[in-house]
Amino acid sequence: MEDDLRPLLIPEPAAEGLSDRGSTDSMDCKTKRPFHVEPRNIVKDDPQERVSAEAAVLNSRVHYYSRLTGSSDRLLSPPDHVIPGPEELYVYSPLGTAFKVTGSDLSSKNPSIITIFAIWNTMMGTSILSIPWGIKQAGFTLGIFILVFTGLLMLYCCYIVLKSPKAIPYVDASDWEFPDVCRFYFGKVGQWSSLFFSMVSLIGAMVVYWVLMSNFLYNSGQFIYNYAHNVNVSDSQFGTNGSDRVICPFPNTDPGGNSTTISLYLSASGNETSDTSFEHWWSKTNTIPLFLIPLLLPLLCFRSAAFFARFTFLGTISVVYLIVLVTIKTVQLGFHLEFHWFDPSQFYVPEFRLLFPQFTGVLTLAFFIHNCIITLMKSNKHQENNVRDLSVAYLLVGLTYLYVGVLIFAAFPSPPLSKDCIEPNFLDNFPTGDVLVFVARTFLLFQMITVYPLLGYLVRVQVMGQIFGSHYPSFFHVLALNVFIVAAGVLMAKFYPNIGSIIRFSGASCGLALVFVLPSLVQMVSLRRQGLLRWPSALFHSLLILLGVANLLAQFFM
Repeated sequence: MEDDLRPLLIPEPAAEGLSDRGSTDSMDCKTKRPFHVEPRNIVKDDPQERVSAEAAVLNSRVHYYSRLTGSSDRLLSPPDHVIPGPEELYVYSPLGTAFKVTGSDLSSKNPSIITIFAIWNTMMGTSILSIPWGIKQAGFTLGIFILVFTGLLMLYCCYIVLKSPKAIPYVDASDWEFPDVCRFYFGKVGQWSSLFFSMVSLIGAMVVYWVLMSNFLYNSGQFIYNYAHNVNVSDSQFGTNGSDRVICPFPNTDPGGNSTTISLYLSASGNETSDTSFEHWWSKTNTIPLFLIPLLLPLLCFRSAAFFARFTFLGTISVVYLIVLVTIKTVQLGFHLEFHWFDPSQFYVPEFRLLFPQFTGVLTLAFFIHNCIITLMKSNKHQENNVRDLSVAYLLVGLTYLYVGVLIFAAFPSPPLSKDCIEPNFLDNFPTGDVLVFVARTFLLFQMITVYPLLGYLVRVQVMGQIFGSHYPSFFHVLALNVFIVAAGVLMAKFYPNIGSIIRFSGASCGLALVFVLPSLVQMVSLRRQGLLRWPSALFHSLLILLGVANLLAQFFM
């Protein structure tokens, strides 16, 4: 009642900007300023003229008050009871149509705990399977230090990306993504470079998914076949004895080099049974990657990815099960650690190795969420806590990686096996007949089958939207793009199924632009325009750029 008695002419506070008063992101109805929309233009989901009598009356009242003063004079404020509430807000289209706002209600926002775990779930991907291998490549002590240090750098660069739209003055950038920010500062070059490297990360992830799906499908089929035909393959695998077996797929690895080279994959058929007919049709590299094509290629051509988005909960279940599996295996195997600081031994790797850039490449993709962090944080109910929630999410991700990586490395039985036997996918160090690992592979297979079309949808939306102005220009355009993506996955799964190398190259490539170069340049340009750039800040961000360049170049010498 007190608000209804307030007079029409209310002086506007001088410090309040026009963009703040007109923002649809604010939930305070008193800050809304009406605009004229003809009743026939208020629609819902279709172009038909549908408007209720109540909506027409509301529009007429708002129209009346808007005519009492000029559009440039903002002193005349309508009474609060005639200003539309959050559930009655419309966004005016240049085409002359007003569409109802559906996402401005506070009920659609998430509390901090949901936002934190959404970031954790999004960041937890295939990289978690390669963390023990990365620690082995860097050395146990150096690997832990690199994981913590890289996580902190990635957090800071992600913080720059998150706050970048808000640092742009005199422009309503509330709906901008990071490519829009790059376009604002660097023009088309910034926009297209950010888009290109975002595609590198997405397509790289899809290639890794295809390699892993081939791996999981092969091992799951092998488990079922061996169980149905009572086949025992333990004698044909190099590994430990007993019920808790750990295997070394490639025992003749050079301790001083990359443990998984293309020659090893080409020389190994990946088949473990004596049935030559089954081996011929069920080959990890020759047939399984092709079997996935009729299943996944049609799914990529779906116009909408809404159906697959319903199964994202499988990702959380898979990660939780992996953590439980790692805990059980560690309890069963115990710790096997010896510290050799610089010189390798027969069963242990040194604590500091020159192969550490391979781990930094993996971690760049493991901590990568920079291309979607702005979108994820928009759903946070308490925007003032964005930085805190982002930091907590990165802490949880780092602890999860440390838990899995350290326990698998420490529990790997050395002797009799060498730590150099740890595979880029640590599940490959367990035999096909392991029931707990079979369940993990099955979970991950179904999760990836549902996530793979989502990744393809993101690639299609960004590529087709930028080139043709439509997310689905035609079936043949979409089919051509999907055939290219699938072909890349099939070729890598057949000729070089080393997920560790694929992850580190794609991570270092996209990280160069979207993690180190563009965020650092955006920060320096923004501070310079505000007159706040000082030489320590310029030096620090220049070093970040050099780190990104060095991280990428080092991948070619490992």
